[in-house]
Amino acid sequence: MGAEEHRQKAGRGPVTVAIVTVSDTRTPDTDQNRQYIEKRLAELGHQVAAYRLIKDEPQQVANVVEELTAMPGVQIILFNGGTGISPRDTTYDIVSRYLEKTLSGFGELFRMLSYQEVGAAAMFSRATAGVCRGTLIFSMPGSPNAVQVALEKLILPEINHLAWEIARKG
Repeated sequence: MGAEEHRQKAGRGPVTVAIVTVSDTRTPDTDQNRQYIEKRLAELGHQVAAYRLIKDEPQQVANVVEELTAMPGVQIILFNGGTGISPRDTTYDIVSRYLEKTLSGFGELFRMLSYQEVGAAAMFSRATAGVCRGTLIFSMPGSPNAVQVALEKLILPEINHLAWEIARKG
């Protein structure tokens, strides 16, 4: 069965998502990424089951991965922030330890798309994705433009297909 047949089998039903913003400065009121992600998911009929705003502290990142992958019904977790190379950027390091299967193509395609917009600075991104305990995790940079690129060009076009793939048996 090809990708198009899989997309048709996956359908267009709602996908349940958790949003995690990793930031030392944002508040729930100033979190533009949360607002954008929630709006786009709602427009497409998907559901947000949880939202967490955490500092880029390794233990906080680990705790939220543990919590949200154990939350019944959550199919996809969208992390934004903490994927750079500065000493404070630890999200990638923690999230990647939890991934049982990685989707290398997400990071590769994200950096390719970013290169078209920001040039060689795209190599600084450690955007990643994979599966942890039957839940898909996407970890993308925290800039609003990066979130929009990741969501619109990579995640949303395949969201139902992705959720269907991790749920199917065989």
